[in-house]
Amino acid sequence: MYAKILVRRLLLAGLATATLAAAGCSTTGHSNTGHSGMPGMASSAPAGANYNSADVTFAQAMIPHHEQAVRMSELAATRAADPQVQQLATQIKTAQGPEIETMKGWLAAWGRPTADPMGGMHGAMPGMMTDQQMSGLEGLSGAAFDREYTRMMVAHHQGAVAMAKTEQAQGGNADAKALAAKIEKDQTAEIAVLQQVLDRL
Repeated sequence: MYAKILVRRLLLAGLATATLAAAGCSTTGHSNTGHSGMPGMASSAPAGANYNSADVTFAQAMIPHHEQAVRMSELAATRAADPQVQQLATQIKTAQGPEIETMKGWLAAWGRPTADPMGGMHGAMPGMMTDQQMSGLEGLSGAAFDREYTRMMVAHHQGAVAMAKTEQAQGGNADAKALAAKIEKDQTAEIAVLQQVLDRL
């Protein structure tokens, strides 16, 4: 009789422990889910606290670098004669416009200015065209524009790839490094196509 009572008490104690454990697991799971219902979503926030001076320099430099590529590509809409040049220009503009806004958002979240405090140094950035080169491009049209745009964009992309590699090596923000990796991949592929176009023009 005593043995039956003891077994019953042990069973009841085990049931209570299991119930509490289940409740505890349920509470923990809820706290990790967040509003989105997907664990880990908070880590994707671009305004993360983990960033360093390399991330800031990357964003501040790549914004005007991208903006110049967009301006060059906008010229192609009315000046380019080659359909592939027009297509590449549209592709470049479409890709880099949103990236500019993303990097501006990071700088705002980090409390840093969009413009580099060392303003006026843009011409020293890899692949960045001078005002004279941009004016020269604006004065061209047809086949002459196609050749110059393609030649300039190859050099421009090569500069962006170099900057992206520096960010991946020295940056601290995961989102900035991921964008740098994307820029390196996308623009390396575009360089190959641009070079093929330049070779036949």
